[in-house]
Amino acid sequence: MDARNFRRIALVGASPNAAKYGNIILKDLKRKGFEVLPVNPKYDKIEGLKCYKSVKDLPEDVDVIVFVVPPKVGIKVAKEAVDAGFKKLWFQPGAENEELRELLESRGVEYSFHKCIMVET
Repeated sequence: MDARNFRRIALVGASPNAAKYGNIILKDLKRKGFEVLPVNPKYDKIEGLKCYKSVKDLPEDVDVIVFVVPPKVGIKVAKEAVDAGFKKLWFQPGAENEELRELLESRGVEYSFHKCIMVET
């Protein structure tokens, strides 16, 4: 999966806290010209962007969903994303685990583990 081909990126675990990776990644992707759609049920807006409560609320034309959440949260949200029809999921280092890998492979989802979206874009 070539991250440079993405234009519209949803970010699960987006945060308004400048010290958290959910904010650092959001600002990095915005600065690089990507359209970023934050996903976090706790907020209405992050960094001036509309924040989606769930991946089920995202528009269908998202290129990839990036996860910056613990695997326990990621597995639940990944199931929702796959059920909603999303086929490209990117897990930041530390957000992946074998249960996720098994789910994604069994559902034919393209995914990335062990790569940082900020490095790859």
